[in-house]
Amino acid sequence: MTDKGPAPLRLGSIAPNFKAETTRGPIDFHEFIGDNWVVLFSHPEDYTPVCTTELGAFAKLEPEFKKRGVKLIGLSANTIESHGGWIKDINEISSCDLQFPIIGDKQRQVALAYDMLDQQDATNVDEKGIAFTIRSVFIIDPKKTIRTILSYPASTGRNSAEVLRIVDSLQTGDKHKVTTPINWVPGDDVIVHPSINNDKAKELFPQFKAIKPYLRVTPLPKEQTSVPA
Repeated sequence: MTDKGPAPLRLGSIAPNFKAETTRGPIDFHEFIGDNWVVLFSHPEDYTPVCTTELGAFAKLEPEFKKRGVKLIGLSANTIESHGGWIKDINEISSCDLQFPIIGDKQRQVALAYDMLDQQDATNVDEKGIAFTIRSVFIIDPKKTIRTILSYPASTGRNSAEVLRIVDSLQTGDKHKVTTPINWVPGDDVIVHPSINNDKAKELFPQFKAIKPYLRVTPLPKEQTSVPA
């Protein structure tokens, strides 16, 4: 029987646990999550240009994530020692103070567990021809459940503000039994969850209106979302 590797991760999967060295010391990932939300995002290699800009952007946004009870943790297919020098460059280039941990994953063990390896871009390999880690993002809730998976090609930088917007959508949805429409930002109208009947919707959302039987919207002020005042 051949080894088929780990089962593919999907939305609703429990985030695989692992132990690893980070720039902030050793961690057990599930213990690191604790009762928090977590954004885990990966990078193919230290001292790469796109990743350098991304980490600087996440470092600047970290206070906003913290306000929402979200921990950030990065991963790069290199050593902790290498990460240390790279962080100095990131802080200099982006005028930031990167504080969140970055996992050392030189052997790609975490990348393999989370199916982060690039199978598309033949140029995204190391000197041994081993596929580098792609730019993946996992948003994980306090129950250790994966709620969002994003994957970016090596050529395209992420949108850190979009990751924060997704967190706001997920947390607001959990709190109010709503979903969020295209391009939603906190303060915009939201969609009443299909599982709520009209009688219950009138109780929960007195101002809701039915555009179609399957599309019911209601105002939700920004202060009632997950966004802190």
